[in-house]
Amino acid sequence: MALTKENYKLRLIDKKIDRYIKVFGALCIEGPKWCGKTWTSLNHSESVSYITSTEMRNLAEVDPKYIFNKLRPQLIDEWQLVPEIWDAVRHECDEDGNTGKFILTGSTTLNEEASKRVFHSGAGRIARLKMHTMSLFESGDSTGDVSITDMLNGEVKCGYIRKVELTELAKYIIRGGWPANIDTDIENIDLIPKSYVEAILSKDINEENGKQRDKNKMLMILRSLARNESTLVGNKTLINDIEECENEEEYIKSRTTIIDYVDVLNRLHLIENQDAFSLNYRSSNRVGKVAKRHFTDPSLACACLDLTIQKLLLDHNTFGLLFEALVERDLRIYMDYLDGKLYHFRDNISGDEVDSILEFKDGEYAAVEIKLSSNGIDDAKKSLTTFYKNAKKKPKFMCIIVGHYEAVIQDPETGIYIIPITSLKP
Repeated sequence: MALTKENYKLRLIDKKIDRYIKVFGALCIEGPKWCGKTWTSLNHSESVSYITSTEMRNLAEVDPKYIFNKLRPQLIDEWQLVPEIWDAVRHECDEDGNTGKFILTGSTTLNEEASKRVFHSGAGRIARLKMHTMSLFESGDSTGDVSITDMLNGEVKCGYIRKVELTELAKYIIRGGWPANIDTDIENIDLIPKSYVEAILSKDINEENGKQRDKNKMLMILRSLARNESTLVGNKTLINDIEECENEEEYIKSRTTIIDYVDVLNRLHLIENQDAFSLNYRSSNRVGKVAKRHFTDPSLACACLDLTIQKLLLDHNTFGLLFEALVERDLRIYMDYLDGKLYHFRDNISGDEVDSILEFKDGEYAAVEIKLSSNGIDDAKKSLTTFYKNAKKKPKFMCIIVGHYEAVIQDPETGIYIIPITSLKP
């Protein structure tokens, strides 16, 4: 009998786990803390070992086999605390070739020192799956009346849905997709994201033995990332935000520090880089290569900037950028479910941009613009039609995802779908 937590809400990744566990000896589910990795893994496990327990960790450090049992799949939670567990699991999977033996979860990727204690990649035995916070569809805030698959197949049913007010959209951004926060009273929805940021600053940034990082400097970096959410910024922008370098030597020192601090955030699964889409678009020299930066959940940006629902309503520009982050969080989750990838596009010469490119596993792709309200729809149509005209390989479909909107429609002139984010699913 699986060890499912009471009141567990099914996640999109559940179906993927069901598929993979029949093929591989073990799964490794990675993602930020508090995103639901343990709850979801318990839903597929017959036993569990928590490596956060001192007793269990001590046993594993003597020999990881001491924590193995016969009730499979066995969940080993936060395995990275004893890196030797990886090779022991891989060896156990080699013993008889049976599938579905272990599920490993980890909220931090191994640093350079810990990586030296792992000798095998696990290829063919251990499959890696990335887990995110909850999408609006998973949390029950999207009706799922329209799917990305529907658009891909040209099977969208148009019609009135319901108008979502800006206050509701702001709530989704501030609250985030943290499972423990979904049913929190609206006046308290900012507490969990703020607590998360405080935990990062107080403990997580110093998870490497013997290396202390400056809490205030990390806070400045987090605030800079928050101010630049959903934009194309490099490390130079972050340096300029937090340092005043008087010479090249100081700049190089600051750059090294920034790289180290951002690397920590990446290993904690707190940053999602939305890579640039490579495509035959006039000339490849024109196509931008810089990634779009995101927090793994827009609520973290809000926590860093002390934003509230009311503050978002009074700052339309910030609201728009964070709504884009919310949509692209959901698109990332949906494309993972569909075995696809999420990109963005920019023409460096003309400045033409497309907010999101959805690349499917068969090589087809779609172009998506994101707008907070109907006021931006005409501009979004222009961006998409310009892109379509210049792209040698045409997108399978084009779509505008809107927040404050009340219907699913297909523009009769361009064929572009216009979809409220609260009606979307994969």
